[in-house]
Amino acid sequence: MIQDYLAHLLGPWAMELNTGSVILRIALSVVLTSVVGCERSSKRHSAGLRTFIIVSLASTTSAIVEVFLLGIGCMSPWITAATVIGSAMISGYSVLFSSKGQIKGLTTSAGLWACGIIGITIGIGLYTAALVSFAALLCTLSFFPTIEKYLKDKSNHFEVHLELNSKSDLRYFTTTIRRLGMRIDDIELNPAYINSGLSVYSVSFTISSQELKKYKKHSEIIEALRSLDYISYIEEMG
Repeated sequence: MIQDYLAHLLGPWAMELNTGSVILRIALSVVLTSVVGCERSSKRHSAGLRTFIIVSLASTTSAIVEVFLLGIGCMSPWITAATVIGSAMISGYSVLFSSKGQIKGLTTSAGLWACGIIGITIGIGLYTAALVSFAALLCTLSFFPTIEKYLKDKSNHFEVHLELNSKSDLRYFTTTIRRLGMRIDDIELNPAYINSGLSVYSVSFTISSQELKKYKKHSEIIEALRSLDYISYIEEMG
């Protein structure tokens, strides 16, 4: 039997399914994925800190359930780690899109999925795992938004939904961005607005000017751009 090195160092309790090992596994899952979530949030990705933690939390809980079921001799568990990965892909269909093409509802989708797995955990009698997971989920939803918002505000990367009066105005827009001390990383034309008379884009920026990095928030930069005559509408995405 292959033994986990860290579990072996911690002792037999870490390799078995007990109250201490359940708390350890869930806490480690939250800590490790929060590092990934912080990195994603700092780059303004839609799936940020809370989403990563919630998905990992749900997967960890489901794995604990599987270990328990196998331990009592159930060879056909109700839910397995592979099934959870598949469910994560399917849950992507529940993500909502706003009229501006922005992704909405990622955290809600992940939270519903996590709650469903916690419900299964309670249903088979793993009360400790369910309660610890619930506490971690509640803390993630309640306390992490402030941290996530801070990370996004401090990020040098952000993305906007941009509507120009004319396609020819894109040249003036890019010139203005360079003068402000920002770099355009990507510009994507939104085909849904082709017949609307507007030129609509998703634009990703990186702030390169030290002054902007120090003193300007994303909202202030966008407010300055909004005053330009050739911009019909602009707002930050994510």
